[in-house]
Order: sequence, then C-alpha cells, then structure tokens
Amino acid sequence: MNKLPNFNIETKGEISLEFLKRNMLTFHQAITYIQKLPYGRNADKDNLSTVFIDNKGTCSTKHALLKQVADENNFNEMQLILGIFRMNAQNTFKIAKTLKEYNLEYIPEAHNYLKYKGKIFDFTRMNSSATDFATDLVYEIDIKPSEINQTKIQIHKNFLIDWLNENPNITYSLNEIWSIREQCIKDLSE
Repeated sequence: MNKLPNFNIETKGEISLEFLKRNMLTFHQAITYIQKLPYGRNADKDNLSTVFIDNKGTCSTKHALLKQVADENNFNEMQLILGIFRMNAQNTFKIAKTLKEYNLEYIPEAHNYLKYKGKIFDFTRMNSSATDFATDLVYEIDIKPSEINQTKIQIHKNFLIDWLNENPNITYSLNEIWSIREQCIKDLSE
C-alpha cells in the first residue's frame, strides 16, 4: 500500500458515501477495510454496494470497488486490470487435487487487481500479493468497474476457447473446462 497515493474520500458518489458511512475517510483506510473482508462471491456483482451488504467480496468486486472510489474522487491514474494467469498447484495449492483428478497442469484463471504506474496491487486478502500470480500472467486488459461481471466472463471464456484450440491434447469442451474451473473456485473457498 505504501506505493499507492493516499487521498481523502469526499462525498462525490455512491461508493464514496458507503465508505464515509463506515468512517473510512482516506483511500488507504478503504483499502485496509476491503482487504480485511472475507473472500466470497457477492449476491449481485452488478451492484458494487453489495460488498458492503454481503460483508465479503471477490477479487472482482473488491478491486472494482476501490477503482470506483478512486474514480469518484478524481484519482484516475489507477487501472482496474483483468489478468489471466496459469492457475496451478504451485501458485494455488488448494486446487492441486482437482487439477490432478482432471489431468491438468494448470487452468487459465481470470483475476482482477489494481495497477498503478506499472505496479500490481492485489487486495483480495490480507496476505495477497502480486507474487502469487504475476510470474504466471499470460494476458492483461484494462477494464471498467462495470465490466467485472458479464464482460469479464466473456473475455475469460474467449481466452479459454483459444487455449483449448492451441492445446488439442486437452480434450475437454469449454463447458467442461468451465465446470472444472468452478470446482477449483469451490476448492479455494474451503
């Protein structure tokens, strides 16, 4: 967090007001709050306020929320990134059993994080770090907070289609790979 600028949160938008209601007055306080929230899927990814209602979030909703509060406060230099990385047993040990069961070395997984002046910031969990996935990144695109749901899914599925086409030895269909990926996500929540 020490490389990200801090700024005062002002009453400039819905997300800013949500943070202020919880006595989060600066961007760094908002980051700490978000980072401490448990990991979990939100009821409505199209409504970022759901993070406050559900009292949890994913990499998508947590980072979109931080990008939104930055945008509301005219700090537009930060990017919300959709990265795709090779999720494997080394960088995500909880999925080792599932990968082994389906005879996969890795599965391409979409991950959201922030980027500022070329540096990656991951606030998904208290101990999250760019070193968890950065060396396995294979694709990055700058997205808007409103694109973390359907747009993210479509980009991810398009990447998986290309990956399957480039790897004919992997005989799973897109739906089968997506199902295996969903099992990996469940593994992470346990």
